[in-house]
Amino acid sequence: MTQPQPIFSEGDYERIDAGLADTDRLLASGYPGDSGTRQPVHTVYVPADRFTPSLAAEWGHQALAAAGAAGGIQRLAEVVGLSPGLAAEVAPRVESKLRTEPIEDLRIDFEDGYLAAAKSVDPEATEDDDAMRAADRVTEAIAAGSATPFVGIRFKCFEEATRRRGLRTLELFVSRLVQRGGLPEGLVLTLPKVSTVDQVGAMVYAVERLESALGLRRGRLGFEVQVETPQLIIGADGSHPVAQLPHKSEGRITALHYGTYDYSASLQIAAAYQSMEHPAADFAKEVMQLAVAGTGIRLSDGSTNILPLGDDAQREEAWKLHGRLVRRSLERGFYQGWDLHAHQLPTRYIATYAFYREGFPKAAERLRNYVQQTIGAVLDEPATARALAAFVLRGVQCGAVGPEEVLARTGLSEADLTRLAHPRLTPEPQGASR
Repeated sequence: MTQPQPIFSEGDYERIDAGLADTDRLLASGYPGDSGTRQPVHTVYVPADRFTPSLAAEWGHQALAAAGAAGGIQRLAEVVGLSPGLAAEVAPRVESKLRTEPIEDLRIDFEDGYLAAAKSVDPEATEDDDAMRAADRVTEAIAAGSATPFVGIRFKCFEEATRRRGLRTLELFVSRLVQRGGLPEGLVLTLPKVSTVDQVGAMVYAVERLESALGLRRGRLGFEVQVETPQLIIGADGSHPVAQLPHKSEGRITALHYGTYDYSASLQIAAAYQSMEHPAADFAKEVMQLAVAGTGIRLSDGSTNILPLGDDAQREEAWKLHGRLVRRSLERGFYQGWDLHAHQLPTRYIATYAFYREGFPKAAERLRNYVQQTIGAVLDEPATARALAAFVLRGVQCGAVGPEEVLARTGLSEADLTRLAHPRLTPEPQGASR
């Protein structure tokens, strides 16, 4: 077939390339995509003065005891809405999880949940001591093999009244960890109540100073941002400051966490109606989701303060609510949330494991058809195949699905899944995080 005379010259191509050079750089650096590493399914917050190296195991025992008092994990799974078959499939995996790794991410809290210093005669000295003690106990937990995969602190916010105290606690905690042998691989630092991009800029400067002074490699210290104020969603100039964060933080932000109650209170929503599923909460989270799409920054939903305590009926209602909210978050692309009490752990894992196990058979079939180029009932594109692989990979990483199941149904190893889900990466094979 005879081709027509070309219209675009080399000069045209070069002109277009030059005009789009800034766009190319932005897409390459500002939107690298997800790292493919494990994201915890939850974050547990405990007051700093109550943290001990054995806390995770203690919460696991309490969670198992609470489920046992309700008739066992399988019955509890049915109470929160799982079919008998799915409940039977999920229950042994949840029990194993609560025995071996009940908490995936632990945040030692020096902010809202920390009252020890406020009650002290010398609050500054008390918080100094607790910050160093927390680092010592993290180090002890690692040495004892009882540490959670992810662990860190939430310090006070960068508003004027608490800024120096927050920075002091951050400095003491990180410095003490380095002094005691080094930073844990899963270290997480949480900056709460962020209202402006400048506060994030100040945090970037703070961690750079810590890295330089402590001899850490550049970029070692990342941090989470808690979205708890409406000013971060819509700024004074009508813009969305949260959308600027990924591009003004030098790659330091690892996640955005939605703060249910601070955010709701800021909007003057009555306490009885403050919830993760309030329309105001959904709007904020949708803006967050749009702001970080493609940037590699992860998202976490908030918490419910309706705890499974009280009489049998009260506990069951709270478990049903928690399980439903966990599932709701997962369906909306928020793969992490907060848990405030040990009794919430059973329904965290019941709902999470059910989500992945329920969706696994069809996802596996579609992945197999895609990889083998077999025409099935659904004709998937590469973008959908990436989403399917990412879904299955998350299920493996949290322990809901076994890598052997994936291999049997799809012919894909975990490393294959990672490459398919995140084609921009060239990862080494990883074992499942169980």
